[in-house]
Amino acid sequence: MRGIESPRTEGFGWPPRRLWLDLVWVGFALANLVAMALAPKWETVPFHFIWVSLTVLYGYRVWGPRVTAGLLTAVVLSTGTLLVHDVVQHAQPADELAEVPLMGAMFLAMVWHAQRRRSAMEDLRQVSDANLRLLHRERQFIQDASHELRTPITVALGHAELVERASREPERAEDARIVVDELQRLRRLADRLLLLATSEDPDFLSRSPVQVEQLLAAILQRWAPVARRWRLDPIEPATVVGDADRLGLALDALVENAVKHTGPGDEIRLGARRQGDLVAIVVADSGTGMPAGQLEGVFARFARLDESRSRDLGGVGLGLTIVKAIAQAHGGTVAVRSTPGGGSVFQLLLPLEDAPDPAGARAGAPGRRLEADLLHG
Repeated sequence: MRGIESPRTEGFGWPPRRLWLDLVWVGFALANLVAMALAPKWETVPFHFIWVSLTVLYGYRVWGPRVTAGLLTAVVLSTGTLLVHDVVQHAQPADELAEVPLMGAMFLAMVWHAQRRRSAMEDLRQVSDANLRLLHRERQFIQDASHELRTPITVALGHAELVERASREPERAEDARIVVDELQRLRRLADRLLLLATSEDPDFLSRSPVQVEQLLAAILQRWAPVARRWRLDPIEPATVVGDADRLGLALDALVENAVKHTGPGDEIRLGARRQGDLVAIVVADSGTGMPAGQLEGVFARFARLDESRSRDLGGVGLGLTIVKAIAQAHGGTVAVRSTPGGGSVFQLLLPLEDAPDPAGARAGAPGRRLEADLLHG
């Protein structure tokens, strides 16, 4: 908003860097006043030059009230005096004097509209600044709250685990286990909120070349103990410049989502393929799938398609939101295709190491074509 508001003024409203424009107009106006004095019969032409140029210049400069009033008074007096002199000398008809208040009214109309616009831009700037401050306070609160919650959660979790292990009564042990599960869920929530709150910070990513095939192999190794039919599709060699830890978190979230919506007999597939200056990392499952109407909000914060199932598995509704934030931080996107009972396919699109511009790749044609391929099967 600051880029479109009227320039701030100093002193009498003339910024030193733009003083030359005002001085040029003053010289132009004086030259026309001389022309009015030397050529009385043609003085209406320089008269209108003065007033029209003043109006146009004001629309561009928007001086402060004192400067505006001073210039208006000077122009009215100088042009009016010359017109009165010519009327007295019978060089001009008396009705030409009506031009002075008419031009003054035209100029005042410009002043009124320009001041309204300036006031509107200032109000818009203040609202924008207030929103930015509110957003900053919100992010700061989330960061502070997440940091402060970590210590008491860790302490309470340690005591709950100790009670669970030491308890000889099955009911008490079960109660302690429930407390442990909920505290672990709360800790994951705090960690993910902190990650989201810092996702737009300049130091959010620690970039280095990342081999996609090694990244997927590590993910598969971590999740292999979970009872699913795991499958690693052919992986085209590809390298991205990014944060291996953040990308691992994003893929873990996609795999976690696939595990939540599948059973022991379902299949989960991992793979990657190149497309132009992008690499598409795919996580697909043969689980319950999602209705088309729910796909649009699947990456929203705290979104849950199956409330009871997500809570049973410890979900907090931030996993896919984190995937989107990490993808955008890398200059990429994430897309999903799913049908009820037919499973889901998530695709993480990232610019390759030799891509000329990660931001451009995010909005480029290859990315749109690849995303369209995914969404349409």
